[in-house]
Amino acid sequence: MRRRIITVYVTLLVAACLGLAAPLCVSIAARGTSDMFLDRLNDTARFASIAEPAVLDGTGGMLEAEMAAYDRLYGITAVVVDRHGRVVAASRPGLELSDLDPSADPGEPPEEVRNALAGNRMGAGGIVYPWQRGPLIVAEPVGRSGEVVGAAVTASPTRSLRRATRNQWVLAAGGVAVLMAAGIAAAGPLTRWILRPIDDLGEATRAVAGGSLGIRVRTAAGPVELRRLGESFNRMADTITAMLETQRVFVAYAGHQVRNPLAALRLRVDSLSRHLVPQGRQDHRLALDEVDRLTRVCDSLLTLARTEDAEHTEVWEEVGQVVEDRLRSWEPIAERVGAVLARQGGEGVRVRCVEGTLDQALDALIDNALKFGGEGVRITVRVEEVPPGPGRPGHVDVHVLDDGPGLPAEQLAQATRPFWKDGGVGGSGLGLSIVVTLLELQGASLTLTPARPRGIDARIRLVTGSGRAPAGGPVRT
Repeated sequence: MRRRIITVYVTLLVAACLGLAAPLCVSIAARGTSDMFLDRLNDTARFASIAEPAVLDGTGGMLEAEMAAYDRLYGITAVVVDRHGRVVAASRPGLELSDLDPSADPGEPPEEVRNALAGNRMGAGGIVYPWQRGPLIVAEPVGRSGEVVGAAVTASPTRSLRRATRNQWVLAAGGVAVLMAAGIAAAGPLTRWILRPIDDLGEATRAVAGGSLGIRVRTAAGPVELRRLGESFNRMADTITAMLETQRVFVAYAGHQVRNPLAALRLRVDSLSRHLVPQGRQDHRLALDEVDRLTRVCDSLLTLARTEDAEHTEVWEEVGQVVEDRLRSWEPIAERVGAVLARQGGEGVRVRCVEGTLDQALDALIDNALKFGGEGVRITVRVEEVPPGPGRPGHVDVHVLDDGPGLPAEQLAQATRPFWKDGGVGGSGLGLSIVVTLLELQGASLTLTPARPRGIDARIRLVTGSGRAPAGGPVRT
């Protein structure tokens, strides 16, 4: 078992380090390329702004002198072409478009030039990696009265950029290697520390199986998770009530164990996208949606299990920040189904609630709106703060509105019941009932009403008094 733990640990460590190094190296190369691109884009745009006379009248002597000085100073070649791709001004005598990038097709102008002559402003292109040899070409259209009459083009050598990127990669690889070596060196002591309580637990289990019910597991040493497992074992042996509690913990633990393979499965399925042919992309998206749905069902079951706890932590939460975070998390799914997410209000509004309640409530409501709102649905999360008045406390209303087909009023009244479903629609029927359970833990409520002119208005009402955290009080944002 020790060998298996070390093998799994080292494998995960190496995978994590490589997973950290790869995007870091890409980010370093992308940042260097972006800096050079923006610098050259400004210079090229300046040439384009003064190139109109050279393109229209052929009076490019002054422009050519400035371009030649720029070439001598920075070693960056520059040309101005007319709408047909003919060079009308250049930083060097006899310079042609094909001379800018020798590796390109000599019979065809560079793609950047074609885009500029088509009237398209250039955006950040590809990333320059150390093994590439071509120049960085930037092109800007030359226009007159909204018509493209030519283009200004610069071609920058990338040797210094590639050298700087390579040096930074070496430093990053050294840091990752040090981190990996330190993790591998800690594998042996860490494994022994982890397995010590397991040996004690094994002996106690064999004793109890043999009829020695007075045997208990020592819980003074070992990782927190294994100490808790030993305490659960002791409580199970004490009373029937402890046995039921242990069963509940086991269900929650099993749920968490299911989430980890689901997360790993989603990463692996997602990584297959670059290997797919176009005909398989639809099935790939459907597979990702199914994994996401299974993860949400697992989260729902774990949430219901957690609501049976006797104690709940309350914190002050920044409502606007929570709304912003949840909308940002749902943006990729919304883009996939063509939905629009929007936010209104919420700046500076704080509310005291059970930790995580507002996050999970918003997730369930946004999920339902995306699922049942139809293609192109618009979902707006609006925050309204109502100050206290005579005979009533202050509260904060968080509305999740959609412009989908909606439901009749009688069905909206039933939608918060466990396992209720709109006929023929998939899902577990647990989402809204879980939201109601979580909100009731703190005296809050969920109300579903028809929206105008169509859709559903899901209102979360959190009683908050003034809606402001006390001075110096902790705030979760």
